[in-house]
Amino acid sequence: MASRPRIGISACLLGAAVRYNGGHKASSLCDRLAEHFEFVPLCPETAIGLGIPRAPIRLVGDPAAPRAVGSRDPGLDVTEALADYGTRMAQRLDDLSGFIFMQRSPSCGMQRVKVYRDNGYPTEGGGSGVFAQAFRAARPDLPMEEEGRLHDPVLRENFVTRVYVCADWDALCRDGLSRGAILDFHARHKYLLMANDPDSYKTLGHLLGDIGQHDPAQLGPRYFSRLMAALGKCATRGTHSNVLQHLSGYLKRALDGGDRRELRQLIDQYRDGVVPLVVPLTLLKHHLRQHPDDYLARQVYLQPHPETLSLRNAI
Repeated sequence: MASRPRIGISACLLGAAVRYNGGHKASSLCDRLAEHFEFVPLCPETAIGLGIPRAPIRLVGDPAAPRAVGSRDPGLDVTEALADYGTRMAQRLDDLSGFIFMQRSPSCGMQRVKVYRDNGYPTEGGGSGVFAQAFRAARPDLPMEEEGRLHDPVLRENFVTRVYVCADWDALCRDGLSRGAILDFHARHKYLLMANDPDSYKTLGHLLGDIGQHDPAQLGPRYFSRLMAALGKCATRGTHSNVLQHLSGYLKRALDGGDRRELRQLIDQYRDGVVPLVVPLTLLKHHLRQHPDDYLARQVYLQPHPETLSLRNAI
């Protein structure tokens, strides 16, 4: 597990007074995450030369490819400048393991940003900020989220998990991809994958089934892209419970009847929404400490992010 993965972030979320009105959008959530991540703050609007304070911009036209223009001066068009900056930063900051964007921003919003029609009314559903859209297009496998969505415990845990997986993969790539390294990486992430996307758990296993016939330098990026798409799906109580049952199966001969019933009861209570994930998981890890298993000890699922983040206490 990387100690402090580098994450890009909209600068206003860290308290930088870079908004059009000279204000900021300091996030207490991001402030808490700063203990575990090395944040790389970016403000695309000031980076392309817009001042502070400045006339606000908004999105207009086609929601799939909107223009970023001045709200009061439509002659001010910064679309290409924002898009170019997004592409350049995505390429330059190739050591990032994630990105947190400011929601509803015409430059940084990932989704549902207001896009105005010619009649002055916003289109239904909105679109994406120009900088965010360009950055995402250049780095499609990078974990990205909006700060507002991270207040949802499930989305927050999913995002942070993906960040650490990305950092782990990047470290593997720096050491040099080999068939053995890819297989070992997959083995350590199997149960995490099973919890997020059981179907991809099977298809990725098949993808690596004939790894001996492929160049790891070519197969690796294809594997990672599919892995990150699968991990982008949030695990449910049902899929978590399925994984917990699989893991507890390794202990069935080591535990007595009472311990097995207690663990099964907690897994059932978690599935029914009575207790959070951390409850059956803590008991399972307790039994694994008493009855060590080398294969399970390496499973990322058991501790995908620092325990002090307490992310599994609320899901």
